[in-house]
Amino acid sequence: MNPIPRCGIGLRQPHYTALVQSLPPLGLLEVHSENYFHDGGAALRVLERVREHYPLSLHGVGLALASADADDDGHVERLAALVERVEPVLVSEHLCWGRVDGRHFNDLLPFPYTAEALHRVAARVSALQDRLKRRLLIENLSAYVRFADSEMTEADFLADLVRRTGCGLLLDLNNLYVNACNFDEDARGVLDVLPLHAVGEIHLAGHEITEHGRIDTHGQAVCEAVWTLFSEVRRRGVKAPALIEWDTALPALDVLVDEAARADGIDARQMADVDAA
Repeated sequence: MNPIPRCGIGLRQPHYTALVQSLPPLGLLEVHSENYFHDGGAALRVLERVREHYPLSLHGVGLALASADADDDGHVERLAALVERVEPVLVSEHLCWGRVDGRHFNDLLPFPYTAEALHRVAARVSALQDRLKRRLLIENLSAYVRFADSEMTEADFLADLVRRTGCGLLLDLNNLYVNACNFDEDARGVLDVLPLHAVGEIHLAGHEITEHGRIDTHGQAVCEAVWTLFSEVRRRGVKAPALIEWDTALPALDVLVDEAARADGIDARQMADVDAA
């Protein structure tokens, strides 16, 4: 059985110096693509430097593929230039909308899962893959509303999107768990519908419990229920690299590295169980 790649972390600016100095044992680094769209500067120099030591994953937050408005601000071309420059192993985007009438909202907004929306998103994903000359991973979304106009579930939508375009999935297990709790769903049942063979990356993150429900904040450690889902996904044969996301209330770099090591430990036990069987 081929070994599962080491877990990685999301690289954020406060950790630049510590990471470059220590070069901890990580499987990959993920960055938000839009932070590196400029032609130069310190951030891009750091990215090019760490690229010498780690595989890179570019994670986009701004394409808003489900928007009614098409991209007209050069975003795709800037992304293509960055992909060519740093040669990432993975490129991903969210399944969301965020643009209308020429205005862009700084959020990842849900939308009704309809045949019309599927047609629009599939066309954009296919065009983007053609432009980038590579497979794109699409991430399931954390959402706090559902739409009466939806004709299918998000899992069904993603499964059909994979069939139509050949794209992959970025399986965010925290998003999946948050939605399952907030909408009283079975997280394992969602996994039954998703095309797990298409998963190219896994996100692990923390969330906050409030009086209104669970909020996907990426501001604390991964909870035990999400770790359990991670083990379940591994038992189902998904070998894609995992990554720790932590975006708010950032701790020291060592905390993220320890979270990644916990994922590596789960993978090691999974490998041992398979070998024993």
